[in-house]
Amino acid sequence: MRVLFLHNNFPAQYRHVATRLAQEGGHQLVFGTQAKNGEIPGVAKAYYKPSREVRQETHHYVRNLESAVLNGQAVYRMCMELKKRGFAPDLVCGHSGWGPTLYVKDAFPDTKLISYFEWYYHAHGTDADYLPDNEISHDDECRIRTRNAAILMDLAHCDWGLCPTIFQRDQFPKIFHNKLTVLHDGVDTDFFKPDPDAVMKVGDLDLSGAKEIVTYATRGMEPYRGFPQFVEAVARLQKTRPDMHAVIVGQDRVAYGRKLPDGKTFKQKMLEETELDPSRIHFTGLLPYGDYLKVLQASHAHVYMTVPFVLSWSLIESMAAGCLIVSSDTEPVREVIKDGKQGLLVDFFDVDQLAERIAEALDNREKLAPLRSAARDVVLKKYALKDTLPRQVRLLKEIAAGNMPPTLTPPKAPRRGKR
Repeated sequence: MRVLFLHNNFPAQYRHVATRLAQEGGHQLVFGTQAKNGEIPGVAKAYYKPSREVRQETHHYVRNLESAVLNGQAVYRMCMELKKRGFAPDLVCGHSGWGPTLYVKDAFPDTKLISYFEWYYHAHGTDADYLPDNEISHDDECRIRTRNAAILMDLAHCDWGLCPTIFQRDQFPKIFHNKLTVLHDGVDTDFFKPDPDAVMKVGDLDLSGAKEIVTYATRGMEPYRGFPQFVEAVARLQKTRPDMHAVIVGQDRVAYGRKLPDGKTFKQKMLEETELDPSRIHFTGLLPYGDYLKVLQASHAHVYMTVPFVLSWSLIESMAAGCLIVSSDTEPVREVIKDGKQGLLVDFFDVDQLAERIAEALDNREKLAPLRSAARDVVLKKYALKDTLPRQVRLLKEIAAGNMPPTLTPPKAPRRGKR
C-alpha cells in the first residue's frame, strides 16, 4: 500500500499509524509536512511551503480560507513532484482545516482520501461564546461560519472522515455523519500507567519530599483551558495548605482563543494579579514525554479544564496514568468522566468550587483511590492504543482497497440530557 500523510506539523496525529505501517513492511510511505524536524524510520518526508503569506488586505472573513488555499497549492505542487518521481498513493490521510488536503484529488484523481476532522466552528453553543468576555457580534457570526469553508470542501470530496470523539463529530452537519468514523488517536497505556513509587523530580525541580502536589498540563496557558481559574484556585489553597505545591506543564502562550490586547501573556497577567507564594508554584515549560509522565505519576490531584472544544490528549493521558482528576463539567469531558466515578467535576467558572474539590481530592486520597482506577479503566476499554491502532490500520486498508463503507461504521450519537 502506498500512503501519503499530510499535516503542517510532524508527526501529529499520524505518529502511531505511520510507525505501525512502516513496521509492517511492504508499504511505501511518504509524509508531506512543513516541519523539518523529526523522523519515523521507514517513512520518507516531503516538504511544502506556501508561496506567500496571507495578505492583510484580504477580507478578514476569508483569511483562514486564503491560508488554506495557499497550503493546498503548495501541497499540490509537492504532489506533482512526487508524481514525477513515480509515487502515486493508493491513499492520502490528511488533517482538514489548514488546507493540505484541498487539491489532492486534483493531483491524484484515483486516490482515496481520508480526512481527519477535528472541529467544526459555531458562533454559538460551543467554544466561541462560552467565555463571558467573548461577546459575539454579527460580524463574528459571519466570520466564524465562513471559517468552515475549507473544512466543508474536504467534507464534500473526501472518501471518508475520522473524528476523535463523539462530541467533536457531533459539531459537524448531520448530513455528513454517515461518512465520519469516531475513533480516538489512542494513548499508549503501557507507557502512561500508574507508578505508586513515583516522585516529582524533573530537571532542576525536586519535590520528592512534598506532601501535596497539584498538577496542570496544557499546550498553552489560556482561558480556553481554564488557566486563570486554576491559578486563582492555587492562590486560595496556598493560604490554607502550607504544604501544597502546584506544578504547571506547558508553554506561556495562547494555543486557542483570543490573546490579551495589551500583549501580555495570561501567565504574566495572573502572576501580577494574584497573591501567590512563588516558591510553591512551579512552571516547567514543555517536557519530554518521560518527564511529563513523572509529573502525572507523582501528582496527588491533577486539574484539567476546558470550554466545550477539542478534547486534549493530556486528559486521556492523565487518566491512563491513574491521576486523581478534577475537571470541568463540560460536554467533551463528560464523554469520558462521570462525576464521582472517574473524577471530580466542577463548574468551569466557579473558582471556589474548583479550590474546594482540589482540597477534597488532597484530603481524601485513599478514599478516592477507586476514581483513579476507574479513570484508567475507561482508557483501557475505549482509548488504549493497542486497540485503537489496529482499528486505524484496518480502516486505512479498507478505504485504500475501496471497501465502502468500511466496517468501522460511524457510531450512533448517545442520548444527551439538557446542558
